[in-house]
Amino acid sequence: MPPEGNSTPAQAPGILIHSPRAYDFFVALFLWGKERAFRSRLLDLARVGPGKAVLDVACGTGSLAVLAAARVGQGGSVAAVDASPEMLARARLKAKRRGAVVDFRAAPAQALPFSAESFDVVFGTLMLHHQAPKARSLCVAEMRRVLKLGGRVLIVEFDAPPPGHRQGLIGHLHRRHGHVKPRDLMRVVTGAGLTPRECGPVGVKDMHYVLAEA
Repeated sequence: MPPEGNSTPAQAPGILIHSPRAYDFFVALFLWGKERAFRSRLLDLARVGPGKAVLDVACGTGSLAVLAAARVGQGGSVAAVDASPEMLARARLKAKRRGAVVDFRAAPAQALPFSAESFDVVFGTLMLHHQAPKARSLCVAEMRRVLKLGGRVLIVEFDAPPPGHRQGLIGHLHRRHGHVKPRDLMRVVTGAGLTPRECGPVGVKDMHYVLAEA
């Protein structure tokens, strides 16, 4: 039987967010009423459809996972992991309120509690910038491990603002946590043995993405 994770310590090697209400507040403020459109855009980019097995890594309060569950339908499945119990508690409440079936689990992104080749699509949304370069590589390697042959990984990150660019309050807050430049994101993706298929701006704020296949 394939292993269900690597030997990475259970503690997540990065910044953890433990305030779900504050998290949702700042996400709503940052996206300014375009939350659903943004998440729908990500599902479209990854071509999530009926019957697919989907994993959301570092799922936060679960909004993307809940929306994915509606896309895959009864013939598909959605799992989501986060290292924060507080975030998962809010995510489970969201799923319950919306009648979404999601398998939420507490785990760091560097030690996913799933067997190899379990998912058609894996998401990593705005989470690598919380981690040091080595931890990023471990995280994407784990995404690759649990991905089926021919499956897709979609990673979305903040890009660095251009020199001299003036940002508002929200831009300043996310800049404090860092960013991942497109070339660095491409490097970690290819280093994990994934083949990039698409990349570019998401079309929302200064986010960019890489869509890669196993």
